[in-house]
Amino acid sequence: MNHTLTTASSLRGTVQVPGDKSISHRAVMFGALAEGDTHITGFLMGEDCLSTISCFRSMGIDIDVSDAEVVVHGAGLHGLKAPSELLYTGNSGTTTRLLCGILAGQPFTSTLNGDASIQKRPMGRIIKPLRLMGADIDGRDGNLCPLTVKPAQLHGIRYDMPVASAQLKSAILLAGLFADGKTTVIEPAASRDHTERMLRGLGAQVESNGTEITLTPPETLHAVDVDVPGDISSAAYFLVAGLILPNSDITIRNVGINPTRTGILDALEAMGAQIERLNERGTVEPVCDLRVRSSKLHGTVISGDLIPRLIDELPVLAVAAAFAEGETVIRDAQELKVKESNRIAAMTAELSRTGADVVETEDGMIIHGGKPLHGAAFTSYADHRIAMSMAVCALACDGDSSIDDPACVAISYPTFFETLDSLKGDGTL
Repeated sequence: MNHTLTTASSLRGTVQVPGDKSISHRAVMFGALAEGDTHITGFLMGEDCLSTISCFRSMGIDIDVSDAEVVVHGAGLHGLKAPSELLYTGNSGTTTRLLCGILAGQPFTSTLNGDASIQKRPMGRIIKPLRLMGADIDGRDGNLCPLTVKPAQLHGIRYDMPVASAQLKSAILLAGLFADGKTTVIEPAASRDHTERMLRGLGAQVESNGTEITLTPPETLHAVDVDVPGDISSAAYFLVAGLILPNSDITIRNVGINPTRTGILDALEAMGAQIERLNERGTVEPVCDLRVRSSKLHGTVISGDLIPRLIDELPVLAVAAAFAEGETVIRDAQELKVKESNRIAAMTAELSRTGADVVETEDGMIIHGGKPLHGAAFTSYADHRIAMSMAVCALACDGDSSIDDPACVAISYPTFFETLDSLKGDGTL
């Protein structure tokens, strides 16, 4: 069923976005491998993270879920049990790729598969290094789900990563937990470092030297409680909405500002955005409140080492660029082609429906902003980030819009549309 998207004159109020998706996944995975109970507050109850819970329950991990918290009763590094059925990862690339690293070191055979989108996403990038570690892993056509992982003796490796990918890095480091000897990964640019931070918190020895990360396999991991901050990827939609609509003033509470994730703030500020960081706090994962007010944006170049720090936010950044004066160039973003959809092609097509001047390139797009845009009937491609990005775009277009398959936002932000509507009435949610 299509969802109608109406324009807004301004957005004002305070919101709290759901918990960080990356941290929620890892809290369950690492909690399962730790000794003791992990209490997780702020957990993202989105479909992707629930897929992670389901997979670990299938491997014998007791996980209690309530409105207040998620409690993972850890079984230790060697406590997982052979699943009696296929491990279904849904739409979650994080679950699929990180699980491969964990499963590579288990004494049982397992098969994992996801939905139609996951079955098209390349897995060869993780299969190659895991095989170098000794893993027995194979997929359809050698590169695609379903993936079958058989028992194998793993050894540590030193691996130069071809792309800056937190999922790839994490899969290798997780396999390294079960390997003989140290495992080192070298990134071409820094990607999100939640895995390293959390492993250190659980007592593992993880050394970082620039973009070189080395894990010494631990004897045990010790459970710690995790308070998941709000997801900056989810906050990004309200940041852009507040910037492009006149007379807007939005405060987003309790947002994670891990430096490997704040590329969206850097890019928007380079475009002239007024964004304040208030009440900064946190130790393992830094947190603050973000206040955003309407700003006159101008074009910029988004490329290089900045890309891994804002890869999930690029669709909504493209929306900001469409309302900015001048030219914005996004390059070095080939990774967008292998997300839930080809996000370069998808955003080019959907923004063009509004009359925006957008040109697709091999590794990004060129957007000539500042033209008046009109409402349209948008396609979501069953991709939560495309759906939410076009909902933000519709707020500032002339005339109503619609989007198909609005339910796909449940992957990361089940209450997105309600939260957005609350700001039209100066509300707080």
